[in-house]
Amino acid sequence: MARHTISDFVNTTQQKDRGEGLFELEGNRLLEINLDGRVWTKAGSMVAYQGNIKFIREGILEHGIGKFLKRTLTGEGTRLTKAEGQGSLYLADSGKKISILNLQGDSIFVNGNDLLAFEEGIQWDIKLMKKVTAMLAGGLFNVKLEGKGMIAITTHYDPLTLIVSPGNPVITDPNATVAWSGSLSPEFKTDVSLKTFIGRGSGESIQMKFEGKGFVVVQPYEEVYLQAGG
Repeated sequence: MARHTISDFVNTTQQKDRGEGLFELEGNRLLEINLDGRVWTKAGSMVAYQGNIKFIREGILEHGIGKFLKRTLTGEGTRLTKAEGQGSLYLADSGKKISILNLQGDSIFVNGNDLLAFEEGIQWDIKLMKKVTAMLAGGLFNVKLEGKGMIAITTHYDPLTLIVSPGNPVITDPNATVAWSGSLSPEFKTDVSLKTFIGRGSGESIQMKFEGKGFVVVQPYEEVYLQAGG
């Protein structure tokens, strides 16, 4: 077991400014946002801050009736908080690993539970997985983000990115799928033989199939989401 004096511990774990810009990582499980304005963050993800920062819960109809109705259908959905002001904001999500992506006018789909933060100027919308929601133990939804700016996503352990190319589809477990490129539109399929063999509740019997050209991000962990009121 490592032993430290208090001085050693402080020096080892002290926050260090790396000069990486708006989003930078403190280790791989804490995100520092060098805030000067506004960002969107996952509700409940703030662990600390310094400076003059205020937090505002997203208004029910702030993004229009369409997104409100999608929230209703997805239960809790993606609950967001606006962080405004100047200072250093630190975010985390259950110790999950954080990856920072810098969008350059492109787009990406992210599982709603794996989206940690994004810049205000990025356009976003909730996309319902209508065909699969009734098939899984928990409703599945994702968020499409596009434009220019940084986003932060989370994964249980290290993410793995698989390349999708014409004639070489990628098939994944929905509960282990974190994100995919905006050019892809997954299809859902049920493996009847596997479903019969393992049982009706088996996650492996429901699969996401990605065809075309792009990428898919998966994690070595299956997240199970509960329905609202479940």
